Amino acid sequence: MALVGTTASRVSYADLAQWPDDGRRYELYDGEVVVVPAPSLRHQRVVSSLGDTLRAFARRSGGEAHAAPLDVVASLFDVVQPDAVYFGPETRRLLKADEPNRVPPDLAIEVLSPSTELIDRGRKMQLLARFGVPEYWLVDPYEHTVEVYRLTDGAYQLTQRAVEGDVVHSATLAGLEFPCAQIFADI
Repeated sequence: MALVGTTASRVSYADLAQWPDDGRRYELYDGEVVVVPAPSLRHQRVVSSLGDTLRAFARRSGGEAHAAPLDVVASLFDVVQPDAVYFGPETRRLLKADEPNRVPPDLAIEVLSPSTELIDRGRKMQLLARFGVPEYWLVDPYEHTVEVYRLTDGAYQLTQRAVEGDVVHSATLAGLEFPCAQIFADI
């Protein structure tokens, strides 16, 4: 799998929005452009399963769920595309259908890939914490685990590390729970 690539000059979200659509996914970390490689089939199957789970929860809760690509614009120079996001009923009301998303999701999820794991556990996790995303999950499609993190005092604290025999419980969203094995069934 290709490594994550970067460019040299500082880029803003406005700059990025002017680039032609070349089929690549880009993220910005303090204006540094990171090119995110295309995910594997294993990764996409897990993302699809998570998306189904989140959409079912959204129908029950009155929220809204999306899988990538969806820009989460944290600042002029910080933009990420989590693999899946959930907006609860209150934050959903703040979303504007025809504008870039500047609303922190209530939950952001990353499915780990060998080429992006360091960023997902590092820069992206720190950025989403600074942006005030209350909950962050790291899903490992090889180890079949889900790590649930809750934002506490400006940093994420691990609240659960679920394995296939466990039930995943959201740390902040009442009623969001499912068997861990469910999201790995199709890989």
